[in-house]
Amino acid sequence: MAYKKFTSSEEMLKPDPRFNSKLVSKFINSLMWDGKKSVAQKLFYGAMELCTKKMKDVPPLELFETAINNVKPYVEVRSRRVGGANYQVPMQVNKRRQQSLSFRWIINACREQGGRPMATRLADELMAAYRKEGKAMNTREQTHRMADANKAFAHFAW
Repeated sequence: MAYKKFTSSEEMLKPDPRFNSKLVSKFINSLMWDGKKSVAQKLFYGAMELCTKKMKDVPPLELFETAINNVKPYVEVRSRRVGGANYQVPMQVNKRRQQSLSFRWIINACREQGGRPMATRLADELMAAYRKEGKAMNTREQTHRMADANKAFAHFAW
């Protein structure tokens, strides 16, 4: 019986129905709570429609991809214990972690706000990230600033 077990891995991920993009599919999975995928999809697609209404000149998929790429961090600090002292050591972030951090920061920025529908908050955050501003971009800038400030400990990275 040649049947493949379904796992939550990259190669098993199906592209989303509307944009046919694996990146969007992954973002929807990150956005999802309690396994309610249809709710997460409605939120995301609603946000994309709002983005399209506000920014007519940019295709929604391009806006989303650019926003994600703008938020991706290149360096981060990791705690390293050397001789009884903890040092914040700046390290390169691998591609997969860059993506998951950018997803997390955008979603958290939306969830922290209140009083408005989630689709509206997500649309605003994505458009802000596209323009290189907003809460998620601030988080990225802080991460980079922290890594820059701790450059002196870079020799502890091995």
